[in-house]
Amino acid sequence: MQTEIRYSPSFAIAHVTLSPREQIRAEAGAMVMKTPSVDIETSTQGGFFKGLRRSVLGGESFFMNTFTANDHGGLVSFAPALPGDIVSWPLTGQTVYLQSGSFIASGAGVDVDSSWGGAKTFFSKEGLFLLKVTGTGDLLASAYGAIESREIGPGEQLTVDTGHMVGWSEGVQYNVRKVGGWKSTMLSGEGLVVDLTGPGRIYLQTRSPDDFVSWLVPRLPTNRN
Repeated sequence: MQTEIRYSPSFAIAHVTLSPREQIRAEAGAMVMKTPSVDIETSTQGGFFKGLRRSVLGGESFFMNTFTANDHGGLVSFAPALPGDIVSWPLTGQTVYLQSGSFIASGAGVDVDSSWGGAKTFFSKEGLFLLKVTGTGDLLASAYGAIESREIGPGEQLTVDTGHMVGWSEGVQYNVRKVGGWKSTMLSGEGLVVDLTGPGRIYLQTRSPDDFVSWLVPRLPTNRN
């Protein structure tokens, strides 16, 4: 599988070239185009309950699409719902975590599931539900805005607004908290942050979907009698 990402960082698209009989799994609705030599099969990827858990807890689609190239190989292209960047994250047996909505596609050797991560609120949910991605193969993840990649060393710490998180590798420890007390949280406009401790890799997005919604909703027209 070869991936070419074009039009970064604002309106990225990922062109994936598949070898003969090679497969890639993608979030429903992520496909932009494909060649006739690539077939599509829709399923829950792991059964009903796994699909339900990924959908309800992880915020992803109940169904996923599997694209399989025929004996001649083929091309399939993907793009995220929001304007932004795409990163190709090669996995070699390790586990990474993605925030809800960042998963686009992955190779057949990569498993995508939801994971309970504690009792604190995160990503505007009543509990930390993340996508747990494990296996070997390429993982395509998206961001709202550009993607910032950082390697943090052992014991090194970084505090990030939760709305700007895309994902992190398994070795990174995390703790979600409010910014100070109730008053400073309300006045600072920051809300919740996550303290990350290395070692490992983290991906950030330069724009926050929640911030955009907060900006947009007051400006939408309303019905007035």
